Order: sequence, then structure tokens, then C-alpha cells
Amino acid sequence: MLGRRNGFFAFESALLVRPYYSESSPLGIVQWNAPKLWKGNYGSSLPDMLCFAEDAFGVQFCIHNATICSFDPETAVLKEIARSIGGWAGWILEDHKVRTGWPLAHFWQLRHGPLRHGGRLLPKVPFVLGGQFTVENLYELNDLEGMRVRADIATQLKACPDGSKVVIRIRRGG
Repeated sequence: MLGRRNGFFAFESALLVRPYYSESSPLGIVQWNAPKLWKGNYGSSLPDMLCFAEDAFGVQFCIHNATICSFDPETAVLKEIARSIGGWAGWILEDHKVRTGWPLAHFWQLRHGPLRHGGRLLPKVPFVLGGQFTVENLYELNDLEGMRVRADIATQLKACPDGSKVVIRIRRGG
């Protein structure tokens, strides 16, 4: 895929496929996967994965154990979705509206203007805590800061049983 196109946006920036190498926003695959950038914020339980793309909300698409998976940044849950990059592309195209977040990204951009390079849409109330998939519940944040914020949420929720009442504390900065 990178041999044909070294990074691109699709579906009005709802899908970002990262370039191989870029030190500017959006970061390249090499830079994005540096352990100290954001992955370390998830702690030692984060699986070995190479992230190469993401949806409008920062859900990562990655290679893990020779399969293509999605990684939910709010829960740190990894799900297998395809056995190859071609299979992943087909999976995206089967339901691109849901799998990229395109409709919400489209309507958010009509109100607020285009997403900045490296910008992703985060929920004001996290989806994992019942936040709605609505334009009103979204704000734009730099992809790196967004991953760090969600790593903080995921690590706080890790020990909570389903249905628990929670208070999330957001700590800004690396």
C-alpha cells in the first residue's frame, strides 16, 4: 500500500493512512509507533502492534501477530478484523460510514471547518462511558494528545467492573 501511496486521507479526513516516515503532522508510521510517544501511557499491558491508520475518532488500525486489528483507545481492546492489508481495505469499504466515522466527521466539519492535519475528533463524554455519537459530543484534538488522554481513561477504567460509577480525571501533558 505504501508503495502506491505514501500516506493519505480518505472520506473527508475521516480515515488517515499514515505515511511511512514524517516528523511533521500527521506523524509517519515510524514516529507514531515510537514506544515513548503514546504507547507507554497504556502501561505494560499494551500488545505489540504496529499502527498504520486511524479513523476519525482515533481508533487505530494496526498489525498484530500478522493480522490487521483495530485498537480502541478508550478501552485498549484489540480486535482482529482482517488477515491482510487488502482484506482490511475491503472491510473498510464494506461499511465505510461506520468504520471510518465519516458521517460525523462530515457534519462536524460543516460546522467547524476542515480537520487540521493530525486532528482527530474526541468525545466530550467518552463513548465507553455512554457518550453519544453526535456532533455536539465531539471536539477536535491533536492525535497525539488524544491518544494520551484516552490512555489515561483506559488505565483508570481497567480495574472497574462493568456498570461501575466512575469519575475520570484527565491529566494534560506527556
